[in-house]
Amino acid sequence: MTDRILIVARMRPDSADDVAGLFGASDETELPRVLGVTRRNLFRYRDLYFHYAEFSGAASEAMSEARRRDDFRKLSDDLGAHIAPFDPATWRSPADAMAEGFYEWTGAPR
Repeated sequence: MTDRILIVARMRPDSADDVAGLFGASDETELPRVLGVTRRNLFRYRDLYFHYAEFSGAASEAMSEARRRDDFRKLSDDLGAHIAPFDPATWRSPADAMAEGFYEWTGAPR
């Protein structure tokens, strides 16, 4: 089973290179493989940050595992200088920043 998530947050306008660098360094470690991350895309629009990730298994299980790992907590702490919750009043964990899918379409391969 594959799963995917889209995290929405706010990003400092001058932080795209720093955020990409932090994920680039992390993606060279065992962390994404241990969590089953098979794809990651980062997007920005004005001060918004979109983090799309695909997993080889359930994303909820991967996120539970991630919270127990020091390397994930360090990455999250490092990202904190650049990324802020979309709605700080309601944010408690990354689950509070995940967009909810409501439509999907896949075209036939050419």
